[in-house]
Amino acid sequence: PIPSDGKSAKEGDTEKAIGQWMKDRKVKRSDVVIATKITGGRNVTPRNIKKDCEGSLKRLQTDYIDVYQLHWPQRYSPQANWGQSLKYNLEDDSSMYWRQMGGPTSFEDLCLAMENLIQEGKIRGWGLCNDNAYGLTACTRTAKALGVTPPCSIQGDFSIVDRKSEENGVAEAASPF
Repeated sequence: PIPSDGKSAKEGDTEKAIGQWMKDRKVKRSDVVIATKITGGRNVTPRNIKKDCEGSLKRLQTDYIDVYQLHWPQRYSPQANWGQSLKYNLEDDSSMYWRQMGGPTSFEDLCLAMENLIQEGKIRGWGLCNDNAYGLTACTRTAKALGVTPPCSIQGDFSIVDRKSEENGVAEAASPF
């Protein structure tokens, strides 16, 4: 959702460009698959999930999103992006950044918020972005326990030079078994 010019571009501009492109070219909505994200971290709360999704729908000029992703976990999570360590750090987890304002959003609240968007017809499915095996497994198991739609995707760094998702358990966590 964030263009990369670093100067005049702001969050949501890419969605505006896609929405305008579809409108100008009279692209049938059923001919495209749209995935977008909520800006993550502490922003991922049930209230913000709904508010940000509605903003994305408006900018995209559409009535539904095929896959709506949670960009960055809603909790402290060791990440391997940009050279960070995958090692869990209790001090980072207990920092006030994650613990203030009621602490991280629970997996139950996340799953229910995403299911509400599905039931309202605003999204068709949801996923995670830059999360790890723990987050994917916890979201999937929580959704199944609640009887709601589990995540259908996980977007992470993966290329010929970046194979961390093969090493950190994400592939195994994504198994349907």
